[in-house]
Amino acid sequence: MGAHQAVPKRALVVIDVQNEYFSGNLCIEYPDVDLSLTNICKAMDAARASGISVVVVQHVGPESSPIAGRGSKGAELHPRITERHCDVLIEKNKTSALNGTVLGTWLREREIDTLTVVGYMTHNCVTATTLQAAQEGWRVELLHDACGSVSYANAAGSATAEEIHRVYTVVMHTGFAAVATTAQWLSAVNSGEALVADNIFHSNQRALTAQAGNK
Repeated sequence: MGAHQAVPKRALVVIDVQNEYFSGNLCIEYPDVDLSLTNICKAMDAARASGISVVVVQHVGPESSPIAGRGSKGAELHPRITERHCDVLIEKNKTSALNGTVLGTWLREREIDTLTVVGYMTHNCVTATTLQAAQEGWRVELLHDACGSVSYANAAGSATAEEIHRVYTVVMHTGFAAVATTAQWLSAVNSGEALVADNIFHSNQRALTAQAGNK
């Protein structure tokens, strides 16, 4: 953070850390889910100790849904989340935690300017929330070792969980969010600094330089 930047007023947004992603029908494959859960818990504990608001988001679908259906075990928050402090619990039924919920109003009432996003899945609800938050004017920090993805195969092709997670986090760091490790975020919190995103132009120029060097 440069000297001209104010100390960020953060909220930690913990997205959909529910049983479905650990023992249900949509188990997180990459990064290791135990590692990401541990980092999520570290972030929650640090936020609590530092006076950072903690928002826990829970996705609930229709009772008939095979994923996080209302009343199902899979829809329940993971026990390591429920045993920790949160300032507000937000239920959602769309991908973005800001879509159709009171979260935006809650954040603005508290003059939050920076959202630190963790949880599941990287390429779905985490990205949707990040994109909407960035478009609505919040600075966003995304902790890439505190979220995770699954693999896909459909008519458009296939991709491993690692490929999906890597590509989405690389793209997010081009300006939508400052992508960092949990350790880097903890250091920034302790020092009162803001994490800084890259941009589209420099990200592309580095890639072109690397490609030229490999020829």
